[in-house]
Amino acid sequence: MSSTDTGVPATVAVIGGGTMGAGIVQQFLTRGADVVLVEATAEATEAGRGRVAAGLDKARQRGKIDAEPAAYLERLTTVTDTAAIPTDTGLVVEAVPERPDLKIAVLTAAEAAVGEETVLASNTSSLSVTDLAAALKRPGRFLGTHFFNPVPASKLVEIVTAPDTDAGVVASVRGWVGALGKTEIVVRDAPGFATSRLGVALGLEAIRMVEEGVASPADIDTAMELGYRHPMGPLRLTDLVGLDVRLAIAEHLARELGDRFTPPELLRRKVAEGRLGKKTGQGFHSWDEGEQA
Repeated sequence: MSSTDTGVPATVAVIGGGTMGAGIVQQFLTRGADVVLVEATAEATEAGRGRVAAGLDKARQRGKIDAEPAAYLERLTTVTDTAAIPTDTGLVVEAVPERPDLKIAVLTAAEAAVGEETVLASNTSSLSVTDLAAALKRPGRFLGTHFFNPVPASKLVEIVTAPDTDAGVVASVRGWVGALGKTEIVVRDAPGFATSRLGVALGLEAIRMVEEGVASPADIDTAMELGYRHPMGPLRLTDLVGLDVRLAIAEHLARELGDRFTPPELLRRKVAEGRLGKKTGQGFHSWDEGEQA
């Protein structure tokens, strides 16, 4: 398996060009990889490419990259068919919505397209990596790579192992994460892993406090930022992640771990009203267009 001078695979494929997928694409492009972005339609691939370009432009403005965005975009290919992923791709990262059926469909299609040495990974933040692996012919080549939003700025990647994941695959992925300039933690597959389980628990309690009138969202966030040195308060983080995403994760954890993860009615109501956080401009906070996290 060939690598770039920076230590990441020479060719990486990312399935899904939403916020997370585009951020993952951007990270590998800036480390010298050729990246294939897979989306369902031509319109979706163009939208994904646009997100990558916008991210690179911001990185350039902030002095995080040396070259113009166009220089990186020359190494980005967009396709609408998973079968078009090159056979010698080193790593395929699935970054589609948190639906087990959808993830299994794209992972099995990717496995059929690539060679036996290709590592397959899911960017899931809560779904069972073990269940996803069970659908594959080579489960030893599969694990979870839970990136965080925004991907370029986040320093953490949570590597989630299933029972059949090969130790050599884990070692390779740890090296690639380090080559991206990030720190990895390795966790055994369990509901919510380490980060989502703790993060959702804190976020749900913060929402209950708003629901009960204990304090305003701004004051709750300030308490955690200044009192506990969190870089971002739990409600602002919920807005950034997306209230719909947080609701789906909470519902999954409630099924797996019990009532302590039952979503508050306030969260359900905001999702039903379309107040999903930063992506819609309203959540627990108001977001101006272009506002940074």
